[in-house]
Amino acid sequence: MDRLLRYFLQQFIRRGAMNFTTASGTIFSCGDGTGEPVSVRFLTNEAERRVLLNPELALGEVFMEGTFVVEQGTIADALAILMDQPDIVPRWARLQWWLRYLVRHLRQFNLRSRSKDNVAHHYDLDGRLYSLFLDADKQYSCAYFETPDASLDDAQLAKKRHLAAKLLIERGNRVLDIGCGWGGLSVYLAEMTGANVTGITLSTEQLQVANARSAEKNLTAKFFLEDYRDVTGPFDRIVSVGMFEHVGVDFYETYFRRCAELLTDDGVMVLHSIGRSEGPDATNPWITKYIFPGGYIPALSEVMPAIERAGLLVCDVEILRLHYAETLKAWRQRFMARREEAVQFYDERFARMWEFYLACSEMSFRKQNMMNFQIQLTKRQGVVPMTRDYITREEARLRIIERGQRPRLQIAGE
Repeated sequence: MDRLLRYFLQQFIRRGAMNFTTASGTIFSCGDGTGEPVSVRFLTNEAERRVLLNPELALGEVFMEGTFVVEQGTIADALAILMDQPDIVPRWARLQWWLRYLVRHLRQFNLRSRSKDNVAHHYDLDGRLYSLFLDADKQYSCAYFETPDASLDDAQLAKKRHLAAKLLIERGNRVLDIGCGWGGLSVYLAEMTGANVTGITLSTEQLQVANARSAEKNLTAKFFLEDYRDVTGPFDRIVSVGMFEHVGVDFYETYFRRCAELLTDDGVMVLHSIGRSEGPDATNPWITKYIFPGGYIPALSEVMPAIERAGLLVCDVEILRLHYAETLKAWRQRFMARREEAVQFYDERFARMWEFYLACSEMSFRKQNMMNFQIQLTKRQGVVPMTRDYITREEARLRIIERGQRPRLQIAGE
């Protein structure tokens, strides 16, 4: 077993400096010796076998179970090396990747009932968990770092401002927020622009918090437990942040056709989603099993044809490259500072799972091909200005309103 493990790992790890200790005590090194060294240990032969047989699934599992430990550095440091190799998937695991790719449509076939179950799996966890690492507004999506030294709270506020600027909202506009989360963006839009905002979610936990926040501020934002396929319109503006990753490839055309039906002729839509820079792929099996069942991160080449077939016009596409890496870094650091509270909410295994999730997600943006895109859509030409200067002007205008109103970012009751 030691020889096999050493052979395959040395074939895969060509960059960095990673030292392994096997369950039998054998020590070997991988990589070219560059960078800070990381040392890891397998505690059982079973953990070694599982990683050899199915590395993309098993590595996270054996870390969760405590049979794979990092002795020098952190799991984030280890994943920074493992996810920065010439081959994204180990060569011996390529057959498994192809099998996952072939059945990915089945795993993403998100009918209404399945979509609700998928959302509940992740978003209906103990609400205190998210308070450990999110900003005060509970924005659970990529922040927008206008400067490298911006705080997480400032970057999340900048994200909301950036989206609002692209939406060109006027007072009294009917706005639909698809996948509204805990209501932070909807509350911001209602408070800053005077819009009538409708937010929809499939999470009962998020729904309760969002409605409480709007009621506390006496705003026109209203929230419902509703699937995007069942919403009735029309709406002058539509925004969706961090929800499209749960739609599923086979429902992209359904999604955009429904948005086109809901959007007025002079309406504007902005879609904010995680994306892939290197074409279609399959979701990591560990992420599918433990974090986001039914989830998939799309390539733009998969999204654009569905937009075209729905009759929508693309007015603007912006790629946010390292913004999510920095967001996830901040989340991971905050979570680790309060990790023991997560153990108290759940258990040690759950805390290791969440630590692995945040670390591998960060490194997928920092070391691999993940990014975020924002696509602005309309139904006809001439709805938005011809140049992008208006975004900066709108952001400046919103900053003035923010200073005047000093919006509270705390969750109701906190």
